[in-house]
Order: sequence, then C-alpha cells, then structure tokens
Amino acid sequence: MIIFHIDVNSAYLSWTAVEQLKNGARTDIRTIPAIIGGDQKSRHGIVLAKSVPAKKYGIRTGEPVANAFRKCPNLHMEAPDHEMYHKHSRELMAFLRSYTPDIEQVSVDECYMDFTGISGRFASPVEAAFEIKDEVKRRFGFTVNIGISDVKVLAKMASDFEKPDRVHTLFRKEIQEKMWPLPISNLFMAGNSSVETLRKLEIQTIGDLAKADPKLIELHLKSHGRRLWEFANGMDDSIVESEKAEAKGVGNSTTLSKDVSTKEDAQKVLLSLAQSVGGRLRKHGYHAGVVNVEIKYADFTVNSHQKQLERMTASDQVIYQTAVELFCEMWNGKPIRLLGIRTSKLSQEGEPQQLSLFDLNFHSSDNISEEVKSFENSQKHEKLDQALDEIRKKFGKDAVVRASFLKKPEKEEKM
Repeated sequence: MIIFHIDVNSAYLSWTAVEQLKNGARTDIRTIPAIIGGDQKSRHGIVLAKSVPAKKYGIRTGEPVANAFRKCPNLHMEAPDHEMYHKHSRELMAFLRSYTPDIEQVSVDECYMDFTGISGRFASPVEAAFEIKDEVKRRFGFTVNIGISDVKVLAKMASDFEKPDRVHTLFRKEIQEKMWPLPISNLFMAGNSSVETLRKLEIQTIGDLAKADPKLIELHLKSHGRRLWEFANGMDDSIVESEKAEAKGVGNSTTLSKDVSTKEDAQKVLLSLAQSVGGRLRKHGYHAGVVNVEIKYADFTVNSHQKQLERMTASDQVIYQTAVELFCEMWNGKPIRLLGIRTSKLSQEGEPQQLSLFDLNFHSSDNISEEVKSFENSQKHEKLDQALDEIRKKFGKDAVVRASFLKKPEKEEKM
C-alpha cells in the first residue's frame, strides 16, 4: 500500500495571496511578514496563518495577534475569509480526484490519497508526488507538501518535514533514520500533556518511545499512550476512507465562532454534537459500535481518537459520555477551533447483537449484575431519547434540553 498525505502550505495566507494577486495586488503577502487572523483595528484574536518571513520574527500560529505585533510592529495582517478558503479547498480536492477517487479529506487544507491503485501509471510514487505538487502550483498558484508512506500516520509525519513545496518519504523501513531522532513533541498526536509525562519518564525522542515498554507507557497515558507507542513504531492499520464509505458512519462537527479553551465549554459543544449524532442515528434506525472524536486546534493541527463500545447504541448520553472520555484523553490544553463526533460500525435497529450471558435480563435472579443494569439503563436512555425526539419534532429542537448532561462528573481528572 502507498499513501500520500497532501497538505497546503500556510493555506489561509496562501489562498488570500492568490486572490489578491488575481485582483491586481502588487505585493505577494507570502514574501513579507504577514499573518491571517483577528481584527485589524483592535488587533484582537489569534494568528491563524503566517508567512515564512513572519516566522523569522518568532511569530507562531495560535498565538495572540497582539503578541505578533509586538514581535514585528510592521506586520501585515489580513482578516480570514472562510467562504473563499472553502472555494479553494473544493477546487483542490476536485483536481486530486482527477487522479483517483480514493481521497480522504481530513480538513479544509489536507487529505490522504491512496496511491496504490494508480501506482502502475508512474515510474515511482516520488515522481507522481512531484507531478501533483508542481501541477497544483502551476494551476492554482499555491504550494503543497506531500508525504509518502505505506501507512497513514507516517505519511502525515512526512508531510510535516521541511516546508514549503516539498515531497518527503517516510516508509516503515526509514523510521529509525528519519523519525526516531526527532523530539517526542514532533510525534503525531503527542500533545503538551503527553509530552510532559513522557519526558518525566526520560523519553526525549520518538526513538526513546519506540524502544520503551508499551505497558509502562499505557500505565501513565492509558490507551492514548499505547497509540503513541504504536505510531512511534510505524504501526497504523487505518485505511484511506473515501467518500464512498460515508454510509458506514454518522457524524457531525462544528467550526467554532470563538476558540474554546476550557474543558467545560468543550463539553457543552460535545453535548450538542452528541444529541445531533444520536438523533440522526435514531432517525435512520441505526445503532453504532464505535465513537470517534476529532479536535482541530487554533493552529490547524488535528487530533482524533476513537473507542469501541461495549454495546451498540443510539443513546445521546452514551455517545456524549464516550466523547468526553476521548476528549479528556487527547486534549493538549491548546485553544480549539473545531470539534467533531463521528460514529461508525453501524447496524440496523432490530438486528441481533452479540451479547454476553451477563447482558441477558434474568429477572428471576435477586442479584442482577452490573452488566445487566447497564444494559437496561442504555435501553431506557434510548427510549427517553426517542420521546425527546418526538417533542422536538413537534415543538422545535430547543423545546427541551436535559440539564443532567451538563452536570460536572463527581470524579474528574485534572487536564
């Protein structure tokens, strides 16, 4: 299998520059200290994208605009235009699909391409990547980085190597040379809190993590630690999921009008998403076996994590509680721009589910197991959800909201 990860270089700033040059601008803002973000007059907000010259002043994506201007008083700033960004994104994805329909878009400015099926048309994957990269630049006026590997996570890592306008490979046979010497903070999905924990264990590089005992890592970072250890060893069995697989899952995401920086605010967003996803599952008669949560940060990095449920469900509460658990495992404390919940491994309502003996409701027994109680509670929640669906259908979606969802857990781990 050959997988490309294609990422637009400084997308918001590049797309703004392209539009300005089309409209007769004499200066390409990519060649001067420039940023996208915030309000020009008040200088509020955060840096959404920066030029290479701006980076030389120490300006970082995600930092307050006011800080950026202190570092570079002559900094040029443009306001974001999300409608224009989505237009360029659609054009780019349409072009990439002219090579193969096996495209998985993961954000407005990046995607995975399964190159395997078209590999026979090119002398090598590297040659194909250069052709795609150069044609994007010629046709659209902006540049991309392309990472090439035999697994998705390494393709993503490769595309983050030296920028801009570059092609890099990172096959599993290359990880010891190219990836293991890198700082642990460079590993995909290694957030600040995870990096801090790993450094306390004297793990400084990706290679240190790869050689560590996975049980020790899992003890300190739970399932997320196991995932990081797998990534450090180039282990990733996920596939490129093109739009053809959309029917396999039901999900919803929201780009926030204002960055979220607290767990409590994030939980409120997850609650709304869980109700939306649960409602759609019930509407179409589905139960889900997997819940996935996606976080897109203000600096446009994206993390996602999923969990296999013990039982298939269409319950808002089960989806919400699982989403909060996943969120707490992977949030690195940085401001959040987008949150999403997606469910997969769907089955039609009424299909038989594989249950253990403990799932059976033995009413004749005086000692009903915790598993049985849990199963019964799940069924009760779904019946309640269905009743609420009918109320909202008749009186509007805001007619009733269950405040119990917003209660703070009695035992809550500090982030």
